[in-house]
Amino acid sequence: MGSEERLHIISLGQGQGPIAAQLINKATKNGDWVMLQNCHLASSWMPTLEKIVAGLNITGNGSNINNSSAIEISEIHKDFRLILSSMPTSSFPISVLQNGVKLTNEAPKGIRANLMRSFAGISDQLFEHGGGEKIKAWKKLLMALSFFHAVILERKKFGPLGWNIKYEFNESDFQVSMEVIRLFFEEQQTIPWDALRYIVGEISYGGRVADEWDRRCIQAILRRYFSPTLLEDNFTFSSSGIYYPPSPELDIIGYREYIEKLPFTEKPEVFGMNTNAELSYQSQETSRILNTVLTVQPRMITSVGAKSNDEIVNELGSNILNSLPNNLNVEEEGFPGMLETDNMGRINSLSTVVVQECWRFNKLLDVLRTTLVDLDQALRGLVVMSSDLEKMYNSLLDGKVPSVWAHAAYPSLKPLNSWIDDLKKRIEFMRKWLSTGHPSCYWMSGLFFPQGFLTGVLQTHARKHNVPIDSLSFTFEVRDDLHETTITKPPADGVYVYGLFMDGARWNTESHLLSDLLPNETFSRFPVIHLLPKEKSSVSPYDYQCPIYKTSARAGTLSTTGHSTNYIITAQLRTDKDPNYWVLRGIALLCQLDT
Repeated sequence: MGSEERLHIISLGQGQGPIAAQLINKATKNGDWVMLQNCHLASSWMPTLEKIVAGLNITGNGSNINNSSAIEISEIHKDFRLILSSMPTSSFPISVLQNGVKLTNEAPKGIRANLMRSFAGISDQLFEHGGGEKIKAWKKLLMALSFFHAVILERKKFGPLGWNIKYEFNESDFQVSMEVIRLFFEEQQTIPWDALRYIVGEISYGGRVADEWDRRCIQAILRRYFSPTLLEDNFTFSSSGIYYPPSPELDIIGYREYIEKLPFTEKPEVFGMNTNAELSYQSQETSRILNTVLTVQPRMITSVGAKSNDEIVNELGSNILNSLPNNLNVEEEGFPGMLETDNMGRINSLSTVVVQECWRFNKLLDVLRTTLVDLDQALRGLVVMSSDLEKMYNSLLDGKVPSVWAHAAYPSLKPLNSWIDDLKKRIEFMRKWLSTGHPSCYWMSGLFFPQGFLTGVLQTHARKHNVPIDSLSFTFEVRDDLHETTITKPPADGVYVYGLFMDGARWNTESHLLSDLLPNETFSRFPVIHLLPKEKSSVSPYDYQCPIYKTSARAGTLSTTGHSTNYIITAQLRTDKDPNYWVLRGIALLCQLDT
């Protein structure tokens, strides 16, 4: 029997676990090799695999170890081998990793390394495909596709500035796109740039993209590289001029030599980003390292005279409990006429909003009080320390918001102390709104559900002017006021809102246009905005369509209300640059910072 016939490969997935187990049992007797691919797709079968491997260890070592969780194999052939492949996953058994020889295939890092990998898979015959003038365009397009592939892979390091969601783009996407371009070259006399951008951006790579703003970013990147200017002699991939398509007169070896001379690290300008984006990247790396250190630090304190962990958590919990504000009482604290109806029996829409917001905040305060009391009793031994209370204990010890609080609260990435302070400010704003009436300027970022507030504003305008609410949309007029205290009275129509931050850019109050950040800044405070409902009209292609998110994570899920858990609305902002300039920079408005 040949060596190929003795290698059995099976891709794990639904229903493949029992088949794999039988294959392993058979191979241990006749000395065959078994390769189980995609273990990360069979999370439910991983405990069984762990028992099988434990049984192999017992039998192979000739040991009489009493391991009740193992599936013992009676006999193992000396030529038997078990090979496993998996993407990174938390479900893969640790014991299997500890008892096996591990090989990792890490993706290349940096533009240079990714270009080298792409061109390593291009043969001489494919590179010299075609003839005449077409071959020159073909070589430049191959370089453009390779550079595009490298850029979208490396944008991930910038976090949400790069992509809202981290996508697993791989070599197969590159190969498919290269084949599509080759077919177009064979069948078309001229290069169909629009078709290439659509096939590559919306299908080959875009098929993985679930976020519409990420899809917009892919198209913006493609427009830089897949355009007639690519064929010009002075075309460059970056403003610095370091990256460019080499002369079509060179062969594949010449292109590889050019790539080898490129710098090992690249500046943010390669991705169309501001130099300050490097600060965001470094900040994220620092946070990741500190979080890793925090998870492995010992929980026990042995220093003489130091407080125990129980004392620290008990004191922190007591301080938080004692500092929590009282619940919001709509009946007793509501301003006069808040719930009065008009001549058609309708309550003011914004009054409905404040009542709903008060209910949500009261529910959150009740969760905090209940869990803090339960934790205090558990620390004193009066009740059992449940798994949820233990998680809460560890979170308070680490200075993080407990998950039981986060599930009952609004989206936030703040640490514990900042989160508590932010909650108090929100309650204070709601109490002032509740007792003194509708404010002249609204803290939209302080609301539990901003989408409901925006709907209330539209409904108020629709009732006032007797127009269908479905025919209305917001226009965004940015004022020069950086602080809400300068606003003394509300507008005739619409509302003023404040509390937003711009990630990656700033608003120039002199030119009234979007501008780049000042040096060593990663975000800027955004001025007061006048949200003015108007009849729906076409969006200006010269304005930047800026998404507004609740947190810097940006990515969210679709909730049961039909709204995203993070995305709120899109603001149209004036700019004197091509809107794609800001798209590549990943500019967005945020309701809150992470600190």
